[in-house]
Amino acid sequence: MLLGILIQSCSKKESADLIITNGKIYTVDEANPIVEAVAVKDGKILALGSSSEIADYISEVTQLVDLTGRTMTPGFIESHAHLMGIGYNKLELDLMYVQSYDELLDKVAEAVSKAQPGEWITGRGWHQDKWLEKPDKMVKGFQTNDLLNQVSPNNPVFLRHASGHATFANAKALELAGINNLKGERPGEVEGGEIILDELGNPTGVLTERASSLVGKLVPAETPERAEQALTLALQELAEKGITSFHDAGSGQSTIDLIEKFKKEGKLTARMYVMLAGSDPELLENWYKQGPRIDSADHLLSVRSIKLFCDGALGSRGAWLLEEYSDRPGHFGHETLPMEVVGQVSEKAIPAGFQVNSHAIGDRANREVLDQYEGAFGKFPDKNDLRFRIEHAQHIDLEDIPRFGEMGVIAAMQAIHLSSDRPWAIDRLGEKRIVDGAYVWQKLLQTGAVVTNGTDAPVEPLDPIPSFYASVTRKTLAGTPDGGYEANQKLSREEALKAYTLSGAYAEFEEGFKGSIEVGKAADFTVFDQNIMEIPEEEILTAKVMMTVVGGKIVYQESK
Repeated sequence: MLLGILIQSCSKKESADLIITNGKIYTVDEANPIVEAVAVKDGKILALGSSSEIADYISEVTQLVDLTGRTMTPGFIESHAHLMGIGYNKLELDLMYVQSYDELLDKVAEAVSKAQPGEWITGRGWHQDKWLEKPDKMVKGFQTNDLLNQVSPNNPVFLRHASGHATFANAKALELAGINNLKGERPGEVEGGEIILDELGNPTGVLTERASSLVGKLVPAETPERAEQALTLALQELAEKGITSFHDAGSGQSTIDLIEKFKKEGKLTARMYVMLAGSDPELLENWYKQGPRIDSADHLLSVRSIKLFCDGALGSRGAWLLEEYSDRPGHFGHETLPMEVVGQVSEKAIPAGFQVNSHAIGDRANREVLDQYEGAFGKFPDKNDLRFRIEHAQHIDLEDIPRFGEMGVIAAMQAIHLSSDRPWAIDRLGEKRIVDGAYVWQKLLQTGAVVTNGTDAPVEPLDPIPSFYASVTRKTLAGTPDGGYEANQKLSREEALKAYTLSGAYAEFEEGFKGSIEVGKAADFTVFDQNIMEIPEEEILTAKVMMTVVGGKIVYQESK
């Protein structure tokens, strides 16, 4: 009898803290791709299998979640976005959805009516190429501030382009910055940027790339209280959108300290992988000395990469090209950072243990960055698995595509940019350059390169579902064109899911801890109300996140 009791006690399954059951669970594990249920203990995956198998792990302390047939995946990883920008976007004018210049003016006028005399009006999200109706007067593809001056004659206005690579200011803001009647041999030119001028040589209010700082530096600094409010709103947005891990694409010490504060207070509801802002040399030097912060305990906050801005965006014609813009002859975009700096930073980063992630959109920027990486790699032949990244990798010359796989450079891309930009990007690049090297996800995968996905929020909305949709359809969010743009570059749904999960984990050296649903890995999950892996593609955009789980804790649950 004693022997029987002993055998029974030894065979009893370990009790789970959480069991999620009765669903279709995509694991992103090729050896075990789909299961029905998962058991979690101490924030890690304890077991997975059929619902009946996992029922053995239930005890009186187990929390049960019945998916009722819904779909669960590994937690989605946002591989390139701007954490504080997401929060601040909710605290100022949100211009992402305005469909005309008139609508933008209405929002500014409303803000002016509520503002104190002389108070700055700030906002972000406008994109003139997405407006359904263009203003009558346009200069170099942008609106002018004549009407903006009328609705806000006394309050300075500073509105950032959706891409973050251009700004729109009224006359009052330009006056405060000393940008009035420009003179000189080449008025309007700024190193790494441009002040757009009209035919009479007067500023139109549009500033591109580094020229934006002429006005931006005058905008009052954010307060600590407002920063906490912005971070709270950003974390709420991440949870609601099913994001369990987040790659913050370039922040300073104050943001890192704030995230650390939230972590200590138990308010950090997503895992953070922070890239140091490469625009701050003093910040980088401090971190070279102390080395990366790799959070191997709870994996909530790691700092082991550097973000460099190397060119602009296609929308503002700031992306740095090998050949002139098709719709602006003689213009090649901007190198926003001397390329030798990329090499210098890389040569310091490698021995210090840091990854380098360079923003490069145009084909020349991509080539130049790859050249600098290659030179740095050659000086440290004993260092491998560096996982340097190019952020966006939006337009690449045919000769340079194979170099991603050969060099092990990660292409940190955002599929939603294809959906939003492709209808007008052909005007910038022409058909041949678009077909050969723009948004070439399959061509990059075929070189052996790792491709990740994200949104670049607040450039685009944080929601991963539209970016997943763009990955597998290569269509606009309106469902055009039939068959998608350059359809041979579509991702399969399995490839698209991996780009948003396991590949994102790989891009931050965490594929052994998260990114797939396997025993021993983090219990980070995203639950959808529909099966995004099987429903007709035109229905994907109707899918919603129902639950977000981080480390075995439910951080968001749809109330309906």
